[in-house]
Amino acid sequence: MDAIFIDHEFEKPNDKNALNLMNSCAVSMLEHFPDIVFAYGVSDEYSFVLKETTQFYQRRASKILSLSVSYFTSLYVMKWKEFFPNKELKAPPSFDGRVICYPRGKIIQDYLAWRQVDCHINNQYNTCFWNLVNSGKTEREAQEFLKGTQSKDKNELLFQQFGINYNELPAMFRKGSCVYRDKVEETVKQDKGGNSIKRTRNKVVLAHIDIVGPKFWSEHQYILEEE
Repeated sequence: MDAIFIDHEFEKPNDKNALNLMNSCAVSMLEHFPDIVFAYGVSDEYSFVLKETTQFYQRRASKILSLSVSYFTSLYVMKWKEFFPNKELKAPPSFDGRVICYPRGKIIQDYLAWRQVDCHINNQYNTCFWNLVNSGKTEREAQEFLKGTQSKDKNELLFQQFGINYNELPAMFRKGSCVYRDKVEETVKQDKGGNSIKRTRNKVVLAHIDIVGPKFWSEHQYILEEE
């Protein structure tokens, strides 16, 4: 699903608070809907993956879509002030979405990998673009300047002209956001001697990690486990 709403003067190329608002909504989605096993977000877009055996609303695409989009939108409105305490929500936000049924977990992995590669490409371009605009170029001049440039050219531009090492930018900007359930060790109490007593439980976690390579999926096979 992706957002359709008026400009709130978010910081460009990335507004940390706006991204964290989207991420918070996604975390709440997984906490509320147990059949959602994974979510990936970048900019104002989020993809949600339901488990293969889900019977959520008898797998009726229209019901899944309407409920998911409406709940996410409600969360966005309710959480707005947590992330923008000094900025009013100018108009009711809206999100559109679509439901796609993929036949295999590997195809879902490929789709998510494509999304993350696209995140990197767009973020690298936008980082260059807005730094050029902020340095005095018009938007058209910045577009012309970047036309035909390769990834290494953009990295060189950012470092030489603006002192920015692209690889040191926040991972949330470069890789997007992943939301899933994982085993987390937490302190539940302390014994009489002051020693921490810990328990391991499943918890919805937010991470900005590589999902293009096989490492994440080999370590979290349960997420897309096929029956």
